[in-house]
Amino acid sequence: MAHQDAGRLPTHELVKARLLAHLKNLVGDRDPYFAAGSHYLAQQYIHSQLAVVGTVIGHPFEMRSREHHNWIVQLPATAPAQRAASPLIIGAHYDTVPGTPGADDNASGVAVLLELAHYLATQPLSRPVWCVAFDLEEYGLLGSRAYAQSLQAQNQSVHLMLSLEMLGYCDRTLHSQSYPTPLLAQIYPNRGDYLALVGNLTTLRKMQRLRQHIRQAGAACEYLPVPNRGQAIPATRQSDHAAFWDCGYPALMVTDTAFLRNPHYHQPSDRLDTLDLDFMTHSCRGLMTGLLAIASR
Repeated sequence: MAHQDAGRLPTHELVKARLLAHLKNLVGDRDPYFAAGSHYLAQQYIHSQLAVVGTVIGHPFEMRSREHHNWIVQLPATAPAQRAASPLIIGAHYDTVPGTPGADDNASGVAVLLELAHYLATQPLSRPVWCVAFDLEEYGLLGSRAYAQSLQAQNQSVHLMLSLEMLGYCDRTLHSQSYPTPLLAQIYPNRGDYLALVGNLTTLRKMQRLRQHIRQAGAACEYLPVPNRGQAIPATRQSDHAAFWDCGYPALMVTDTAFLRNPHYHQPSDRLDTLDLDFMTHSCRGLMTGLLAIASR
């Protein structure tokens, strides 16, 4: 894929076409044990796309006496004096539960991750940006937990971790959106047509800033700050950001709210034709500009 000129945001149609190309290469059962072949092919595709923008680093960890890998590309800050700054980490998991093609969960998140990596690699960055594809999220956040704990052991500071978790499903009908608590249902919209940001309290200002950029790009967006690592609302912990919360890092999830909206969640029907590519594209373009703004503060 050709890089965009620095400072230029790619058009809606170009980003949409690129996301669709990623999805076509990623959608399919990607469980590492029951669909090892397609899981391997997804890894190879992710590796090849990240390699376009930088050196890909494998972060190995073990489960069931088998080695698994997170895949990382580290984009440096533009100015040498800023290259030691704490990184902005953007992650998405590439595995699925057995028996589902995982179009929304989480080929959509990986597709956006790859596009963000391509875009940010062309931009003047005020701090390092690390893009990470996590394995074994569906087995209990194992890849992100291993990675977050390794950063913690190295005393590595983190500016913000952003988990891209299901970004492609939109339902504009009334009462299509559900919530894990009655209180949230009274505060937030009943249409499942917005992108949600869920973060610990230290990310509040960054969520507000990110919501502004996502809305300017054409996607509705809401945010939810949660205390105490989301323990009171378990649904807020069901992605890789929770592994970073547990290690004391500022982290947030970007999501279409998964099973609270999408009836195809963890089902064989989680197919490419169920996704709303325009909604996904608006979200991706908003993240492009929003993450540049967040990285500068």
